[in-house]
Amino acid sequence: MDLDLVRTLLAVVDSGTFDAAASALHVTPSAVSQRIKALEQRTGRVLLVRARPVRLTPSGEVLVRYGRQLLALDQDLGAALGTDAVVRVSIAVNADSLATWFLPALQRVSPGLRISFELHREDQDHTTALLRRGSVMAAVTSSREPVAGCSVRKLGHIRYAAMATQSFVDRHATGETKSWLPDAPVVVFDRNDDLQDRFVRTLTRGRGASEHRHYVPSSEVYVRTIAAGLGWGMVPPQQLLDGLVDLAPGRTVSVPLYWQQWKLDSPALNAVAEAVFAEAAQALK
Repeated sequence: MDLDLVRTLLAVVDSGTFDAAASALHVTPSAVSQRIKALEQRTGRVLLVRARPVRLTPSGEVLVRYGRQLLALDQDLGAALGTDAVVRVSIAVNADSLATWFLPALQRVSPGLRISFELHREDQDHTTALLRRGSVMAAVTSSREPVAGCSVRKLGHIRYAAMATQSFVDRHATGETKSWLPDAPVVVFDRNDDLQDRFVRTLTRGRGASEHRHYVPSSEVYVRTIAAGLGWGMVPPQQLLDGLVDLAPGRTVSVPLYWQQWKLDSPALNAVAEAVFAEAAQALK
């Protein structure tokens, strides 16, 4: 495929509109439209739904995934030839990993490789969707089923305990934890976060957490919200703050994490994967 056409398609997908893609590529919107039409004629498929923002068709998702792989190989070639090219590696990672062990993993990658990291924060149950769309080259995910064209390897488990302040417990506790926790205010990350419901169900064997919920989509602020006494929540041990108490000692919710990446012989991507495996072996025992 013509790399210019591929870059144009990716620019449209990443920016969301033809006009924004034209601005990023320093060409006219008409030129962008002509290139997309040329690519659709070559493939014999409609690749984009012309909306605001644009949406990929199933054929478009396939082409974007392979187009990014093609550009990654082009970047690796430039690096191998000593052109001082910067290789971009895009990764989807869940917020708790990003806030705890994942950045130390990236520190393990040799600076001499000149890798530019593009991180996409997404819930571990949904990171594979970015892989399917071709938005990222690799993902930290809770799914062990490999996305088409990807390999998968287990990283370990991240464990969460139910935590709150002692003053919160004093205000709400009325006996055993299972009797009062389902009605107590709870802090959740976002509407995809079901850890708190899963934990309460282990106590009640059916009922979930309270509908009195605070949505806090930031790992660091999430823990501080619990420490402020606004609610209880599930916290990994790496993020524990002073003053928090375990509401059910010995009970945790364990989330398995896997690394999925393109089946692509890319030195940069392989170097990142090895760094991630090395850090996960220590952090996710």
